[in-house]
Amino acid sequence: MNFRALGRQVQISRMARLYSPEYMSIGDFSIVDDFCILSGNVEIGRNVHLAHGCRVIAGREGVKMDDFSGLAFGVTVFAQSDDYGGEALTNPTIPMAYRKIRRARVEMGRHVIVGAGSVVFPGVVMGEGSSVGACSMVTKSTEPWFVYLGAPAKKLKSRKRDMLALEVAYLAEYPSQTQPGNDAVEI
Repeated sequence: MNFRALGRQVQISRMARLYSPEYMSIGDFSIVDDFCILSGNVEIGRNVHLAHGCRVIAGREGVKMDDFSGLAFGVTVFAQSDDYGGEALTNPTIPMAYRKIRRARVEMGRHVIVGAGSVVFPGVVMGEGSSVGACSMVTKSTEPWFVYLGAPAKKLKSRKRDMLALEVAYLAEYPSQTQPGNDAVEI
């Protein structure tokens, strides 16, 4: 599909839709499940999972997901969105002169997990290890190693870091060898 870069043992469902894959990079051992839609400048690290029905609308600004991060069922991530405040017309049938679009890069640090049905808005930077509960609306950046929940998402408590020791052992056994054009597998 002419990716910008593709790691080894990447699995992409035949039922996923990837628009402009030449702007996408996907790291080793990552998985894109059925009915996912990826569009624009998408950077996916190693061991990242996008569960069924996720949508990553990255545009030019981009969405970056670092190693070991993931999106649960039906998560939507926007790096661009119409303004719904009433100051402009909305939707793609309207010429750009009459629209107001917010465009800002979204970044998810290592070990970030976003729960099912959640929405992440343009400009959000999710700190390493932050976790978002199901059906949340992430409108502001998150601090590292905290759990968030709600609409809008609010900080609830600290998140454990036990996984970091497991990561070290795992990486010793499965070192990274990401190369452009390696072996993707359609599932």
